[in-house]
Amino acid sequence: MKQFDFLILGSGIAGLTFALQAATRGRVAIVTKKDRAESNTNYAQGGIASVTSKEDTFELHVRDTLTAGAGLCKESVVRTIVEEGPARIQELIELGMKFSEREALSEDGGKELDLGREGGHSKRRILHAKDVTGREIERALLNAISKQPNIEIFENHIAIDLITSQKLEKAESGKRKAEIKNRCLGAYVFDKNANRVWTFAAPVTLLATGGCGKVYLYTTNPDIATGDGVAMAYRAGVPIANMEFVQFHPTCLYHPKAKSFLISEAVRGEGGILRTLDGKEFMDGHHPLKSLAPRDIVARAIDSEMKKSGADCVHLDITHKPAKFIIERFPNIYQTCLRYGIDITKEPIPVVPAAHYQCGGVVTNVDGETDIAGLYAVGEVACTGLHGANRLASNSLLEALVCAHRAAEKIIGNRQPAIGNFVIPLWQSGNATNADELVVVSHNWDEIRRLMWDYVGIVRTGKRLQRAQSRLAHLQQEIREYYWNFIVSADLLELRNIATVAELIVRCALMRPESRGLNYNLDFPDLNAEWSQRDSVVRRAN
Repeated sequence: MKQFDFLILGSGIAGLTFALQAATRGRVAIVTKKDRAESNTNYAQGGIASVTSKEDTFELHVRDTLTAGAGLCKESVVRTIVEEGPARIQELIELGMKFSEREALSEDGGKELDLGREGGHSKRRILHAKDVTGREIERALLNAISKQPNIEIFENHIAIDLITSQKLEKAESGKRKAEIKNRCLGAYVFDKNANRVWTFAAPVTLLATGGCGKVYLYTTNPDIATGDGVAMAYRAGVPIANMEFVQFHPTCLYHPKAKSFLISEAVRGEGGILRTLDGKEFMDGHHPLKSLAPRDIVARAIDSEMKKSGADCVHLDITHKPAKFIIERFPNIYQTCLRYGIDITKEPIPVVPAAHYQCGGVVTNVDGETDIAGLYAVGEVACTGLHGANRLASNSLLEALVCAHRAAEKIIGNRQPAIGNFVIPLWQSGNATNADELVVVSHNWDEIRRLMWDYVGIVRTGKRLQRAQSRLAHLQQEIREYYWNFIVSADLLELRNIATVAELIVRCALMRPESRGLNYNLDFPDLNAEWSQRDSVVRRAN
C-alpha cells in the first residue's frame, strides 16, 4: 500500500502542471508508463494556440474553434479556455519554457514571440519552440518538478483499474449502498520492473493519460497511447462521450523505416502545398483555404485522392521556400527526413493521414471534475466540450494547461475528504498463472488495430461499423478470459484497454446518424439537425 494526497496517472503537460500546484498542499505521486518524459506532449511539434498578438482577439480564436468543432463545441468552455490561456502561457514562460522569438517589427527593436499559423486559424497565434515544442515543454516542467520534494515519480508503472467506494461496497455487501456517494480512492498499479501490483490510495486521483492513437494501425502517437484512462474510467462507471471523433493528422511521414513520425501542420502554415505524386495541387478543389483547411477536411481529401489514384501517399511540398528558412524553422523535421534520404529543401515529403488525436473522452466540466467524487480528468483523456467534432490545431496543449490549473485550484480551494473508514484490499492474483501463450496477446492486438483502420477509419459505413462491433465483441470475450486466467502484464493490460476503447469508438459512431467533423459516414453524408449540440454518450451498465 502506498498512500498519497494526490495520485496523478500520466506525465504529460496536464499531469505535470497539476502536480506542481498540488505539491504545495500535500504529497503527490506521478505514475507513468515509461520514463517521465514519454508522453503525447513530448511528441507535439506544432505549439500552443493562444492570443498574444495585437493583431489577434479572443473573439477570433473563439470563432475559429467553434467553426472547426462543427457545431458541437460548448461555447462557454471555449471562451473560458481561450480567455485564460495567456495567463497560463505566462506562467509556463516563468517556469523556464523558451518559445521561439524573432526580431520585433516595431521601431523599439528587440525580440518578440514568433507566432506560427496552422490550419483553421484566421491569425498567427501558435507559440512554438521551432518544431519541438512538446519536448521543450516537458523539459521546463520536469525541471520544475525536480525541485519539488513533495513529488515522487513512479516510472515504468501502469495503472490497472481505479479503486472506487462503489466497488468496495459491492464486494462487502453484494449491493451498493445508495445513500453513499461513489468516490474514487486510488488505483491498482502494475510495477513493470518488479513484476508486482501496488495499491495506491489517495483522496484525489487525476487521469492525465493522454489519448488512444495505438488503437489504430497507423498513428502519430507514441506506443504508450492505448486509451488507458478512458478504459479505466468507463469500467468505473464514468460517462464517456464523442469517441467517434478521432482526428487523423493529414501528414504523417510515409517511409518504410519511419515509425509514426509527424510532419507538423506548421509546415503547411508556412506555405507547404499538398500535391499528388505527379505534382498537381489538389486542395483547391476541396476547400477555400486549400492546404490550410481544417484537419478533417484535409485528411478526407488526401484519402480521396489516394483512393482515386491508387497511390500509397501524397506529397507535401515546401521546396519553394528558402532552404535556410526551412532548416531554421523545422530543424527536427529536416534532420529526421534527411536521415531517411529526403532533403525537404529540394524534394517534397511523402505523407499519409494517421490517427492523431482523441476529441472525445471522459466527460468532465472545465475544472476537470467527473461524476465520481475525487476523480478528475484533464487533457486529451477528457471531453470538456472544447473540441466538439474536430479539434482546432494546437488547442490541445492550451486546454491541458488551463484545465489542469483550474482542477488544481478547485481541489485546493475545497478540502478533500479523507479516505476514512474504507478498507482498501491489496491486489489479489487468486488462482491466476503465468501466461503460456503470449501469441494470443500479440495476435489480438494486431487484429484490433487492423480492423479499426479498415472499418472505423477516416471514412465509414454502417456495415463496416457493425462488422467491427461484432468482431470486437468476440475479441473482448477472449481477452476477458485471458485477463482472469493469467497474471497481469503490461501488454495484456494495454490490450484490454485498446479493446475497450475500440468498442467505445464504434458504439459512438453507430449512435450518430450523420456526418459531422471527424465522423464521416457514407450512409449519412449530411448533417442531422437533431444531432446539433448533441453528444454521443455511453456508460457502462452496472
